[in-house]
Amino acid sequence: MKVLVAAPLHEKAIEVLKNAGFEVLYEEYPDEGRLIELAEDVDAIVVRSKPKVTRKVIEAAPNLKVIGRAGVGLDNIDLEAAKEREIRVVNSPAASSRSVAELVLAMMFNVARKVSFADRKMREGVWAKKQCMGIELDGKTLGIVGFGRIGYQIAKIAKALGMKVLLYDPYPNEERAKEVEGNFVDLETLLEESDVVTLHVPLVEQTYHLINEERLKLMKNTAILINAARGAVVDTNALVKALREGWIAGAGLDVYEEEPLPKDHPLTKLDNVVLTPHIGASTVEAQMRAGVQVAEQIVEVLKG
Repeated sequence: MKVLVAAPLHEKAIEVLKNAGFEVLYEEYPDEGRLIELAEDVDAIVVRSKPKVTRKVIEAAPNLKVIGRAGVGLDNIDLEAAKEREIRVVNSPAASSRSVAELVLAMMFNVARKVSFADRKMREGVWAKKQCMGIELDGKTLGIVGFGRIGYQIAKIAKALGMKVLLYDPYPNEERAKEVEGNFVDLETLLEESDVVTLHVPLVEQTYHLINEERLKLMKNTAILINAARGAVVDTNALVKALREGWIAGAGLDVYEEEPLPKDHPLTKLDNVVLTPHIGASTVEAQMRAGVQVAEQIVEVLKG
C-alpha cells in the first residue's frame, strides 16, 4: 500500500508508516494539479493545513481509503466528497493542546507586563520604564470561553498561578470544572467579571464574531483579550476600535480573519497588542505528536 505525505511530517511519524510495511511517497505542498497526479494510485494522503484535498483530488484517487490531517482543523479537506466515497478522514486534535495553552500563558504574561512593548522601546534606545507599568496575574480572574482540551489545560495553569477561573461552554463539564475550581457562568457575566479572557471555540456559524463591539464593551477597561482559536471568532474592526479607544487594556492574538496578516494592518500599529503568526501548535513536541497520532490512525484504517 502507498501513503502520500504531502506536507512536512515528523520523522517518527514516517517511521510508523514504514514499519507498518507501507510505501511512503513524499512531496512537500504540491499544488492541486500535482497532487492529482501523485494521488492516482495511493491508499492514503497525509496533509497539514495545506495542501487542499479537493473534490478533484479525491475523484482522481480510486484507491484512496483515508485522508490524514496532522493537526486540528479540517478546513482544507472536502469532507463531503470524502463522505460520498466512504473515505475516512482522521486528524490529531489533542496533539497541540499543551502547546497552545503555553502560548496563551506566554501572551498573558507578555501583555500584562508589556514585554514586547518594552523590548521595542529598548531597541529604539528609549528607557520607557514609566510606560511599562504592568499588572500581576496572581489573584486575577481568568475567563475561558470554550472549556475543551485546551481550555482545561489553561485552567490548570491558571489555578497554579492563583487565578480565579470562570468558564463558558454550551456543554459544561462540571466534573472537570471541579478539578480546576472553575465556575460556569453565562458569556456576558464572564466578560464583565474577567481580567483576562481567552477564547477556545471552533469557528462555526454560532461563533462567527462571537466577540463583537457589544461584547467588547462589556469587558473591563483593564482587561486583556487572548485569541489563539480562530481569527473570525473576533470582529477585528471592533477589536481595533476597542484597543484604540481603551475599552480594554490589551490583546494577544495568534489568529486573524485574514492570514497572513497584511503588514500595514491597523493591528500592527498598536502598542497594546501582541501579535504572533498562528504558532499555537508550533512546537517540536506538538508536531511530533500530531504526526505520530495521524500515522497510527492511518495504519489502523489500512490494516482494517
